[in-house]
Amino acid sequence: MKYCIVDDEPIAHRIIEGYCKNLSYLEKTGNCYDAFEAIQLMNNHVVDLIFLDINMPELSGFDLLKTMQKNPKIIVTSAYKEFALEGYELNISDYLLKPFSFQRFLKAINKVIEPKNPTSSLLIEKKKTSFFLKGDKKIHQIHIDDILFIEASGNYTKVFLTEEMIISHQKISSLEKLLASSNFLRVHKSFIIATNKIKVIEGNRITINSHFIPIGQTYKHRLKQFFQNE
Repeated sequence: MKYCIVDDEPIAHRIIEGYCKNLSYLEKTGNCYDAFEAIQLMNNHVVDLIFLDINMPELSGFDLLKTMQKNPKIIVTSAYKEFALEGYELNISDYLLKPFSFQRFLKAINKVIEPKNPTSSLLIEKKKTSFFLKGDKKIHQIHIDDILFIEASGNYTKVFLTEEMIISHQKISSLEKLLASSNFLRVHKSFIIATNKIKVIEGNRITINSHFIPIGQTYKHRLKQFFQNE
């Protein structure tokens, strides 16, 4: 499925592109920073899906929708929830309220993907259940459901599992990308947690089993957004 992003904010393009890279069946056609660029792109290229912002200069996202000759799928990405009803009246597929999580983004994508054959209901990326990790001069098979949390510690990364802890030279950022489509969340520059293993959240820390994980000041919004989208 070929997609384009129509948004006047560069950061919105980076976020959506980052999410789309996790889904191999999405291919970017182009980036448009206003409605007129979008019109030109659609005149010259095939576009199956548009991630569309509403509040843009000169011609709004909804004005663009009303002038379109072709009928690609539309996922609105907006910071304004009050326009959602008007969007659905224009037959959009979904309305994502900024900022949105990958889980909420994937839910929107599943609404627009057409089945490959009559027996399939949704086309979704195959979910990984395990991966291999070098540590302690061995190669360990890590079952994703066994992960409690991950901690960056100097030049090492500690992966805490239900039964053991493995120390690896793998960077926490690469593990974050690997687990992006699973039930994991970065809550601190040094910590990624399995959200389904949370026991309690109190103040600025999370309890998982007998471990206490701090919540970083700049990551609090991620945690809040996660629970809003559950």
